[in-house]
Amino acid sequence: MARSNTCCRLVLLLLCGTLLLEMNPGMMLMNADACPLYLLDVDYMTCPSTGDEHLSPQRNCCFAPKGCTLHLTGGTSVHCR
Repeated sequence: MARSNTCCRLVLLLLCGTLLLEMNPGMMLMNADACPLYLLDVDYMTCPSTGDEHLSPQRNCCFAPKGCTLHLTGGTSVHCR
């Protein structure tokens, strides 16, 4: 009897969880951007708030403020969104 009662509770709990996720599927999923697991060879960084001032470089856009540009040592640049 106790085993049957535990099984019914488990099924009820799973059913409730499924219904909650159906009502608001984004509730359980965080709106997080993936951060790349690589580091760039950055010479300096510029941001709109500081104009053309060369700021201390960040290693990738996960660490830099949004809207800033990472200027790589090879002469190319990466704009962080």
